[in-house]
Amino acid sequence: MTKTQTYALLLRGINVSGHRKVPMAELRSLLEGLGHTGVRTYLQSGNAVFTTGSGDGEDALGTAIEDAIEARFGFRVDCLVRDGDYLAAVADACPFPAAELQGKELHAIYCSGPVDPGRFAAIDREAFLPEEFALGDRVLYLHVPDGLGTSKLAPAISRPSVVKGLVTTARNWNTVVKLIEMTRED
Repeated sequence: MTKTQTYALLLRGINVSGHRKVPMAELRSLLEGLGHTGVRTYLQSGNAVFTTGSGDGEDALGTAIEDAIEARFGFRVDCLVRDGDYLAAVADACPFPAAELQGKELHAIYCSGPVDPGRFAAIDREAFLPEEFALGDRVLYLHVPDGLGTSKLAPAISRPSVVKGLVTTARNWNTVVKLIEMTRED
């Protein structure tokens, strides 16, 4: 018997300014149609949690969901799938004082692969203070005291020349915590 595992699904760039619309009810239905159970969504920006016993790894699950979204909606959406233990480990490893910050001040930028420090070596960290970033396991931690919308550092670490070959998607810390909670609900 295959062990079931609970995952978070992070979709990149949907439901932004009326473009690339993926209604959450339809996303839930799509995931259930792929055989996943316990499907729940959070917010409208592309967060879902599901349980599966498929035995497929995160990358294979992500690709299957990308294919299903393209077939259903007519456009491809990058999807990162991460298990609950990984999400909790990301939160535990956060180098910033998450409990002391507002959710809008701290973000996790999840990446499809390792975040090699060499990619970020040319960024003059001092020039962006008090904004800061740190590298983790397939994640960048971004501390932006005035929020992401006015950040100068966020565009610098997201430049195509820096993240080339990686799929990245950011979540504020409130969403990080909520997705951990959701992956632990059963």
